[in-house]
Amino acid sequence: MNDLWTMIWKEWKDFLFSGGRSDLLRPLLNIAILGIIMPLTFSQRWIDLDTAPVLIILITPFMFVILIISDTIAGERERHTLETLLASRISDQAILFGKVLVTVGYNWLMTLFCLLIGAMVVNLSQRMGQWEFYNPISLFAVVLVFSFLTTLLAASGGVLISLKSPTVRQASQTMLLGLIILGLAISMVIRLLPPGLIASLTTSQVIQIIMLVLVVLDTILLVASLVCFQRSRLILS
Repeated sequence: MNDLWTMIWKEWKDFLFSGGRSDLLRPLLNIAILGIIMPLTFSQRWIDLDTAPVLIILITPFMFVILIISDTIAGERERHTLETLLASRISDQAILFGKVLVTVGYNWLMTLFCLLIGAMVVNLSQRMGQWEFYNPISLFAVVLVFSFLTTLLAASGGVLISLKSPTVRQASQTMLLGLIILGLAISMVIRLLPPGLIASLTTSQVIQIIMLVLVVLDTILLVASLVCFQRSRLILS
């Protein structure tokens, strides 16, 4: 546990203070999109959590994670700091989980912060008689859970790709290709489902199935990352 906290502290410090202006632009861009522009565009529909706003809330942090996570291992390799990290006494599991948790935690908390700002922006722009929050609140909670699971999916898949990539650029290109393949695979699965199957399911059942699929995929990718994280091979690479 001490190794994990040490790794989280190291990654959090590097994540916030090692990238210069990009460290400031990244959260500002996130706030601009999810906290101001989209809420003003959708107005009341943003508060009501219509389909389009929900998709934007899920896709935006997912894309931000894809842009960031490629730097986890490949970036350390390019900066020649990977050897120093691997030579430390920190366990393999702590190194891997520390990188994933910081990336997911930062983006998920930033998403929550942006949603709170977005609610304020909608209320102020419409000059409502009384303040409204996301409605229904149960759907808001579900959106937050899905946001966490999707960002974890991007992070766990991204760190696996980063382990196998010699450069950040190659890792980013592979992740974009993987995202396209994932989208095509989801489209094919939906088309292969028996007609009327989705229509026969309740909204609650659909949510539970999607959530279960995400949990399984997250688990598989994290386990695969742990298996591929071989310290001796990474040092030689």
